[in-house]
Amino acid sequence: MTTTLRPTGPLQQSADGGKARTYDVCVNSRPVGSIALATHEVFGPRVCRVGDLRIAEPDRGRGRGTVAALAAEEVARGWGCTRIEATVPADATAALRLGTALGYVERNRVLRKPLPADALALPDGVEWRPMAEDEYEPWLAHEEDGYVQDWTERGVSEAEARAKARADHARLLPQGLATPDSWVSVLTHHGVRVGTLWVALEGEDIFVYKVEVAEAHRGRGHGRSLMLVAETQGRAAGRDHIGLNVFAGNTPALRLYESMGYEPVSYYLYKPLI
Repeated sequence: MTTTLRPTGPLQQSADGGKARTYDVCVNSRPVGSIALATHEVFGPRVCRVGDLRIAEPDRGRGRGTVAALAAEEVARGWGCTRIEATVPADATAALRLGTALGYVERNRVLRKPLPADALALPDGVEWRPMAEDEYEPWLAHEEDGYVQDWTERGVSEAEARAKARADHARLLPQGLATPDSWVSVLTHHGVRVGTLWVALEGEDIFVYKVEVAEAHRGRGHGRSLMLVAETQGRAAGRDHIGLNVFAGNTPALRLYESMGYEPVSYYLYKPLI
């Protein structure tokens, strides 16, 4: 039996070179599933995103998804893409296995947990305060540089990463420290600045966009203190859940979040198209 992709409609193209198309996954011309492909809305027409891949229940476990995913790579190559990406829900274990088997690499994952009803006290001498205006521009420049490095270490070109950093920060902090429903804070230990935190409301959650302990003060529990501040701010904002993103390879951060009860929601995978 032959598994192929059959377009369900014409190729959609935009003025900036973007492309999108949906396909039926067919076995000997019989539809057994579907897949949606589109070039990336941020990284541009050189990156393809798998929006959805579904195989009907009776046809699962027969390699249909594997062939469809490989065929999608050929479509992406035909579009001139050099990288393909996919988002996989944490409970889609079969999809995660498929991605790993096909050479996809985890770039990052989103974690989430319910906010505890009662706040835990910060350690003695540890306090937090809103970031001051004269601290903001140096913090933002440092944050963008770190953001770019995180992405370039995980398959994204520096130009792509820099463009994404600027676009994301302009979108999320359009008014700087005065941006509504967004808070940038400083953690101090006996009056010495030891870390920073950036959180904002996102849908029904509060989301941790950045948590960082200064290098000279790491390994002393300040990361946990920053997360406790984030949870406090979430409760104050009337939220019941808190979420965050962690990049693959950041083992200390992942261990911290897991120890505090965070669980995966989704995985973001990518693969170079050689």
